[in-house]
Amino acid sequence: MPAASLLQRATSAAAVVLALAGCGSATVGAIGSPPSAKWVGSPITTPDGGQLRTVIYYGPWQCSPAFMARCEAKCSAQGRILMGCMWLADFRGDWQGRYMLLPAEAGGRLAITHCCCDYPKVADLEWRRDTWDNARERFRNVWSSEFGTWPATQGRNWPGHHIFDLAHGGPPTASNNVLPVPANVHKTFNDEYPACYAPGGKWLTPGPARPYVD
Repeated sequence: MPAASLLQRATSAAAVVLALAGCGSATVGAIGSPPSAKWVGSPITTPDGGQLRTVIYYGPWQCSPAFMARCEAKCSAQGRILMGCMWLADFRGDWQGRYMLLPAEAGGRLAITHCCCDYPKVADLEWRRDTWDNARERFRNVWSSEFGTWPATQGRNWPGHHIFDLAHGGPPTASNNVLPVPANVHKTFNDEYPACYAPGGKWLTPGPARPYVD
C-alpha cells in the first residue's frame, strides 16, 4: 500500500504501532528467501516516553492477492487498468514503554506497494527531478527525526526511491512517496518498474501473503 502515514509522527507511540498493525502486511507462516536488504534504525523516543525502533525489509516481491485486489480497485476508481503491482518493502515498528504504569511492548508491519496503473508518462519529468534534487537534504532531515538517521553505506546516503515514480506522475517531495533504499536495490526497483507497467508481465501475477523470512 502507499506509505500514507509512514512519514508523519503519530501523537503517541501507541498510535504509531496501531497504525502499523492496522495497515500491516505481515501474516503468520512466512515463505521464501531472506529480503534483498534490511535496515535496522536506532531507537526513537516517543512522546509518551517509550522507544520505537523501525526495521525495513526490502523486496521487490509480487503482491499478495489482497494487495493485488486493492490495486485493481484503485486503478478502476481512476478509470485506469492495472498493469501490475510491486511489493517494494515492509516497515516493522517495535515499541517498548509503559501502559497503565506497567511495562508494555507492541508492534506491527506496514507493506509498501506500488500499483502500476496504465498512467501515461508525464511531460514535466525534468521539473519533477529538479524539485526532488532541491528538496533532498531537507527531506532526509525530516525523515531522520521520525525514524532515525537516514541510512548510509560507508558514508554515502542511500538513494530516495519514489514509490509512485516521477515518470508516471509521482509527487517529487510528498512525505508518503519517498523511501530510502540501498543503491543495488534501487537499481533493481528501477529495472523492474518498466516491466510492471508493461502488459502481461509477472507483476500481474499474485504472490504469497508473506514472501520473505525475517
